[in-house]
Amino acid sequence: MSIDADDSREETGVLPVDISLTLGEGGELWVARDEDTGVTSQGPTREAALDNLDEAVAGYRGAGEPPSDADLREAGIDPERNESGSIDESDIFE
Repeated sequence: MSIDADDSREETGVLPVDISLTLGEGGELWVARDEDTGVTSQGPTREAALDNLDEAVAGYRGAGEPPSDADLREAGIDPERNESGSIDESDIFE
């Protein structure tokens, strides 16, 4: 598991439990995968890959805050025109 005894990430309760950790094909990045959810992340070190996986799994499970209007603008999204909808109705996910 990717947690140290004094790690504050324990508070979220969303850490991966069953993970695999492998060195990527190019040998430069470590790949960490949560086997229960299928969420995968990577990093230049094993620790970074596991930290990134913890964050990705937390996001997968709904942790975090919705983006602010400023966050959306920074990502190039106009908050006034931002609409949520079904993936089935999106032409991006065809």
